[in-house]
Amino acid sequence: MSCRSCGLWEHATQTVFGEGNADIEVILVGEQPGDKEDLAGHPFVGPAGKVLDRALLSAGINREKVYVTNLVKHFKSVQRGKWRIHKKPNAEEIAACRPWLDAEISLIQPRVVVCLGASAAKVLIGRDYRVTQQRGEMLRSEVAEFITATVHPSSILRAPDGDSRRLAMQEFIEDLKSIARHLPASALIAKSPDRVSE
Repeated sequence: MSCRSCGLWEHATQTVFGEGNADIEVILVGEQPGDKEDLAGHPFVGPAGKVLDRALLSAGINREKVYVTNLVKHFKSVQRGKWRIHKKPNAEEIAACRPWLDAEISLIQPRVVVCLGASAAKVLIGRDYRVTQQRGEMLRSEVAEFITATVHPSSILRAPDGDSRRLAMQEFIEDLKSIARHLPASALIAKSPDRVSE
């Protein structure tokens, strides 16, 4: 909580570590906490987190059985008037935070690691990985049994219109459904048996 390995802590409200239960099978890795996460001290609780929650529910993945974290544990921003606007962390800041992410993965030992967005994918899968072309592909990895990537939920919020947002959300849900096929039943939402007609 008192890490000073890079300068991001100076302008952030607090450190935002990942969250989830110890018996997790899947870790979702984003880029960094946003403004709402920085203020709350919890990952994926802002607008992008709400998109993620809806998509996980639609894909049948139990949100309580998912560990969510970020490459960088402090919010990097620029001040514009009264707003703090997200600024992409640089390679040095990501490298300074990497031991914390490695520790999270090592402690949890997930079956699947899901990179949310290009930043996480380039760090955990490789610099040549292209989310737009390879999203949803399940790859073998030293990090976990499987690793894959999809878009960051914040990209859905940035879609230019309602139709684009709906399409992006559906594609995101389809990616999560393909991930769900590699998870044990304990990580999925239990389906109610169909009612028998009398």
